[in-house]
Amino acid sequence: MKRLLLSMLGGLRWILLQLRGAWAAARLLYDPNRLDEVFALDRAMPRRVGELVVAAVSRHAEGRRALEERRRLSLDLAKLRAMGEGTFGRAVADFYDRNGLTPAAIPSLEAIDAPSYVTAHLYETHDVWHVATGFGSDVAGELGLQAVYAAQLPGRLAQLLIAGGLVQAALWVQRDFAARLASVAQGHRMGREGAPLFGVRWDEMWDLPVETVRSRLGLA
Repeated sequence: MKRLLLSMLGGLRWILLQLRGAWAAARLLYDPNRLDEVFALDRAMPRRVGELVVAAVSRHAEGRRALEERRRLSLDLAKLRAMGEGTFGRAVADFYDRNGLTPAAIPSLEAIDAPSYVTAHLYETHDVWHVATGFGSDVAGELGLQAVYAAQLPGRLAQLLIAGGLVQAALWVQRDFAARLASVAQGHRMGREGAPLFGVRWDEMWDLPVETVRSRLGLA
């Protein structure tokens, strides 16, 4: 009886997550800037997606090392702001300051196994990927970065966000459609041709020039 109840509760939780995910997708179609709805949509993704990502990142050395060590990235903006102009660390701090962002806005997730570490790592490095790729924080820039994810990692979230952003522009923001489409094309090309970004030890490159970091990763 207990096992049956647990199974029923698990099924109910899955249904509620799917409904919440559908609602999040609808709200994002209306307003792609809703970060909270992106997180809700991500939580609605099947667990097997995380396992597919684990398998994908395990194919390269940086990814395997990241999964083994499960290092976390902690951003000290005060320290990064004090770095020299033109360094990668300073550029990260400038990105946060320019866009009114704070690392605290990104959920700090537990990493109890490989799939949960993948999610936690991608969350906490998201804005660093913005700086490394050069994509801004506007909708077009966000879609460009999602295209990098789509090119390098399996899953549905990036594809859904890209599709939603393009449909939203086609329906309501036609003036931005060309910019969004160009960013998606550029991001997908960068993701295919550049080095895998999952597992990169960003904190070991803070003092390097931005262009050096991009060159090393094939993102120049």
